[in-house]
Amino acid sequence: MKYIASTAATLLAFVAFTTPANASLGLWKTYVGNYGVSTDGGGSVGQDYVISALVPFGAVVESAYFYQSNYSATGPFAVSFDGNGTVFTAASINASSCCNLNSSRADVTAFVKPIVDVGPGGVYDFKVMESSGFTDGTALVVTYKLGSLPVSTIAILDGFSAVGGDGFSVNFGAGLDPGAAGFQSEMRLGIGFSCCDQTSTVTVNGVTITENAGNNDDGIGTLSNGQLITVGGFDDPFSPFLPAYGDDHERYNLIPQITFGDTAINVRTNNPTTDDNIFLAVFLVSGEATVMPFVPEPATWAMMITGFGLVGFAARRRRSMAASA
Repeated sequence: MKYIASTAATLLAFVAFTTPANASLGLWKTYVGNYGVSTDGGGSVGQDYVISALVPFGAVVESAYFYQSNYSATGPFAVSFDGNGTVFTAASINASSCCNLNSSRADVTAFVKPIVDVGPGGVYDFKVMESSGFTDGTALVVTYKLGSLPVSTIAILDGFSAVGGDGFSVNFGAGLDPGAAGFQSEMRLGIGFSCCDQTSTVTVNGVTITENAGNNDDGIGTLSNGQLITVGGFDDPFSPFLPAYGDDHERYNLIPQITFGDTAINVRTNNPTTDDNIFLAVFLVSGEATVMPFVPEPATWAMMITGFGLVGFAARRRRSMAASA
């Protein structure tokens, strides 16, 4: 399929990430090939709930990552996954926000893969048990490989987004063709400690697509601390353009903001209420690419993307805009 208006056999793209000194969402994993991805979130004041993954029959799990989102106390806290103990990374603390908001990641591939790889396909449920009321909820990201899927690039970024503004830019060596058959470009966000008109703004290529990212869409039970989480999931529709607060599902189709011939996709976020924690961003983009991260200087993250043939890659990263004193 043709995703980029170019006859070049090899296209080079440079992606530069400028981050504040305390860091922001960082590129965790990239997958290139016949891959798909499932995302889901959950949270409950009862601390006992189910989180799910949608994986088609015949697919083989590549990885499964499990996140916890916390407030007011530094995690990580003990959270069991389908009856198994989990080992989380050290807390990534969003010092730019209120309330000591933080998140952590655990690798649960060893628990998910044996179930899904031999399963019938469809939705797989996993039981979550939290140990602390300071945990607002969890997120599950499962990547899988299936030969019948088109070639795509999946990128997982995690950590946090500075509330004063962050962003990322993807620059291509040839113009994109968003109208090409099968072209995809979507982004899913995970946001913790969010409810009650606490909002974040997202712009793509200079166009504001939402001023209402946030809410506790995936929280179960009484609206209160301990279930304030939303994750763009496999069962969520795309958020409409400039949605109302209740209609923003944290899953976005980026194609309408890409014009034929564009050589860049620029994404920016801002949390004017300073009380949401964007701890996760997942991208699914058409095309084949190789991602090679490197750090040219302390304040800058960058990666080179080399695409062979037809390339369509978009990743998410935030650039620190001047945080007002």
